Amino acid sequence: MSLYSQRGVSAQKEEVHKAIAKLDQGLYKHAFCKMYPDFLCGDDTYVNISHADGAGTKSILAYLYWKETGDASVWKGIAQDAVAMNLDDLLCVGVYDNLLFSSTIDRNKTLIPGEVIEAVINGTQEFFDELKQYGVNIHYLGGETADVGDVVRTIAVNGTMTARWQKEKLITNNNIKPGNVIVGFSSYGQASYEKAYNSGLGSNGLTSARHDVLSKYYAEKYPETFEPTLNREVVYIGKNKMTDVLSVNGTDISIGKLLLSPTRTYAPLMKILLEDHFSDIDGVIHCSGGGQTKCMKYLPQPLRVVKDNLFEMPRIFQLIQQNSGADLREMYQVFNMGHRLEIFTNETAAAKMIDVAKRLNIEGKIVGRTETHNSKQLLLKGGFGEVVYDF
Repeated sequence: MSLYSQRGVSAQKEEVHKAIAKLDQGLYKHAFCKMYPDFLCGDDTYVNISHADGAGTKSILAYLYWKETGDASVWKGIAQDAVAMNLDDLLCVGVYDNLLFSSTIDRNKTLIPGEVIEAVINGTQEFFDELKQYGVNIHYLGGETADVGDVVRTIAVNGTMTARWQKEKLITNNNIKPGNVIVGFSSYGQASYEKAYNSGLGSNGLTSARHDVLSKYYAEKYPETFEPTLNREVVYIGKNKMTDVLSVNGTDISIGKLLLSPTRTYAPLMKILLEDHFSDIDGVIHCSGGGQTKCMKYLPQPLRVVKDNLFEMPRIFQLIQQNSGADLREMYQVFNMGHRLEIFTNETAAAKMIDVAKRLNIEGKIVGRTETHNSKQLLLKGGFGEVVYDF
């Protein structure tokens, strides 16, 4: 059993998928987000979308960093995580403007004071103000903040994003086909619209990242940050503290800051691509839960997906693997490992999209391709060898 499973989490969310198997899948079975007819206005040329996601257990990392350093600015990053995890899912179906957002914040009031709630709420609005500069308009509707200490150990930051969008401007993934190339866009570095280096970690696999990197010191000092029934052999098994420093591209950055890099949104990039290259986009995948295997869930037909030109593993993932000893098969299905957005397109359009990304200081490259196959299969190939997943 993987360390991920032993900690009570699942990269593939098998039980969740089983639970929702009988629900209506919406208008487009293979689309990244579920969409329904325009019940709000009754216009059959539009769809309604409502999507929910959040920062996950990354909020526990923020709690640890805040407790250790007193730096409350990390909570703005958690606000961005909750927004970006919603927004970037919606980008995958073509939605990038005039969105509504409602936040849901659950806290243990005995541990999380009002200053943290204020930092999260204000940080959310500040992030929306920043995105507006790039023509991405999100309207903050407020939301629910609840004191539920009997339910939540520290704090959970989530949200729901809603949109009404034209059918003719949707990406449904139905056009993914043999012969597509896959353009990956880096999750790490510093995009032109980011204020600091981004480790690329995002908001997936944070349970593993936290326990694999950080030391037993945190289990002893902050028992409220993990499930007490877990086997202590999988709790905080790493060698590091949040304040330890690593050199990344010649710059010293604390491990806490690397783990807490706000999830990069690709909204400024996708707005341009969806407006200028829409007809060349056959499919879009947000490599979130499931990492590099995420794309397989949304294929409209049996295909072999070959990714043989992946990004070099960013430093944060090297650190996680070194601490945990996890094999690459698990790493690639838990973490994005270097790119969190991929577009299925043709080779000519790929070059144009890569150029657009470059102008925003985001590295893009063709990471793979699709091939005819009698089943759904993913092949990852590189200097590490080969890893095959059958679906």
